[in-house]
Amino acid sequence: MSASASIPLSATFPRKLRIAVFNRTFSPTGGGAERYSIALVEQLAARHEIHVFAQEVDHQWPGVSYHLVSAPLRKPRWINQLWFATATWWATRRGFDVVHSHENTWHGDVQTVHVLPVRYSLFHGRSGWHRFLRGVKVVTSPRLLTYLGLEHLRYAARPGRQVVVTSDSLRTIMAASYPASSSRLSVITPGITLPQAPVTPQRKGVVRGLLGLPANGPCLLFVANDFRKKGLPAVMAALAHLPAEVVLAVVGNAAQIPLFRERANDLKLGKRVFFLGSLKDVGPAYEAADCLVHPTLEDTFAMVVLEAMAHGLPVVVSASTYCGISGLLTQGANALILNDPQDVSALARSLLDVLAQPALATRLGRGAADFATHYQWRELALRQEALYFAVLVEKTENQF
Repeated sequence: MSASASIPLSATFPRKLRIAVFNRTFSPTGGGAERYSIALVEQLAARHEIHVFAQEVDHQWPGVSYHLVSAPLRKPRWINQLWFATATWWATRRGFDVVHSHENTWHGDVQTVHVLPVRYSLFHGRSGWHRFLRGVKVVTSPRLLTYLGLEHLRYAARPGRQVVVTSDSLRTIMAASYPASSSRLSVITPGITLPQAPVTPQRKGVVRGLLGLPANGPCLLFVANDFRKKGLPAVMAALAHLPAEVVLAVVGNAAQIPLFRERANDLKLGKRVFFLGSLKDVGPAYEAADCLVHPTLEDTFAMVVLEAMAHGLPVVVSASTYCGISGLLTQGANALILNDPQDVSALARSLLDVLAQPALATRLGRGAADFATHYQWRELALRQEALYFAVLVEKTENQF
């Protein structure tokens, strides 16, 4: 989902910056982190000279320069991560005002964090022998040592470094995992570009036809690249408890489709689940649906939830323990929130409430659309730009 009109140049800012942006996959089909970085680039390209460094690029935008980083070894992934970090360091060690990394690299003035820290995932909640054994696992694993080493250097305090997280819940985790980064943490959530017009029944019928979905009947939508982590097993199990006319559209990672198509067949849902694959523009899928369902087990924010809300869709989403955006939502006003995303019965009841109660669906949709208006890319990009100038000022001061 691309950002629309970028921010015009303004004399209120000091000067045009030369900015390097790192993201291994710079494509709108890559996922929420990729769409986040793409949207910021699109918004700020008219104001600054932006250079994107990536191993895969499926994007074109006026004024943006793209630099393809080699990938001699895609697997194992930890070697490719180390390679990417080294190659981008070499390419940007001079000549840029600000280096902005969305990847686990040791360098970069602005580090945007989209996932839980590796240190947190490895050691949180473990003590005694459990923690000791996890430590043994780390020191005997080149992969884990590489990820932890890069991460330690990434969040180390240094003049001009800023660390951006996508939600308040992630800020709390980051501060606990890397206390040295606490004073340099900022929250810049994902954003949206508001649809130009509300979806009419006629438009819904058209996009359903284009996507190969049934023209009539309730349609649930699930959007993710990691089907298991984002809760598709629970969604399919819940679908089996819903009326036969309810269908499910699944958008995301085509490589995972065969496994989950087999699961749909096992549940006798083969004719009710429509796998649409990865879409460059998810907008039509939001227009075609009646409800977004996102019982994720782990999401630092969940950009797809915000995008669905911008289209006025009711959303059923995991609680803030599992999903960052839910800490900003209000149960029953702009979302239905699941305390346990793996409770299939509770999930099915919530979905049935939305589909069977038009008044509830209308209230949730209006609340969702109103909520989304406060998270537009234009304003969020200005906050990102202010961080760039803060970085530049601090770097300049430390040169003297």
